[in-house]
Amino acid sequence: MIALAYALLCMLARKPCSGYELTKLLQVFWQAQHSQIYPLLAKLEKEGLVTFELIGQTGKPDKKLYSITDAGTGRLRAWIKEQPPSDILERDEFLIKIYAIGLLDPETGRKLFLERREALLARLARMQEGMKGMEEDEDPPVADIASKQFGRYLLYERRMRLLREEVGWIDWALPLFKPSSARPRPEE
Repeated sequence: MIALAYALLCMLARKPCSGYELTKLLQVFWQAQHSQIYPLLAKLEKEGLVTFELIGQTGKPDKKLYSITDAGTGRLRAWIKEQPPSDILERDEFLIKIYAIGLLDPETGRKLFLERREALLARLARMQEGMKGMEEDEDPPVADIASKQFGRYLLYERRMRLLREEVGWIDWALPLFKPSSARPRPEE
């Protein structure tokens, strides 16, 4: 079974979700498209690892609310205990651009960093709202490993720390972008 299937089971171990909700919840640590999630949910259902309930909606097609089965919980537990995590995968287009940033004029490079900073701060604000919601929930996750929210709480905290760290790195890098007129010209 692929890692994304286990990621879906992890989400469903916390609470029943629609495919749309799963896509949103996964964004904390995994980028997956609807086109990946729905066929995988069908496969998991066929294998007896998830089940679904049809929820009628007015003016829309019925919604499938997926839940993990006992077999799915067993498979997930075994995977968590026995399967070591794969190497960290990092694909970040921004970092690729930074590698060749010397091709740009300083103003354009600075603009690229400022845009990234703005996007990071917006994401951080959204995550802080999510964290606030978790802390106000009827089953608050803070320091309670028995809470179904505890893992999500840990991941949100990790992601927020990473975002803050990257904002700090950007703040460190911005003064390095001196205007073109202040840079010495290479000998021709």
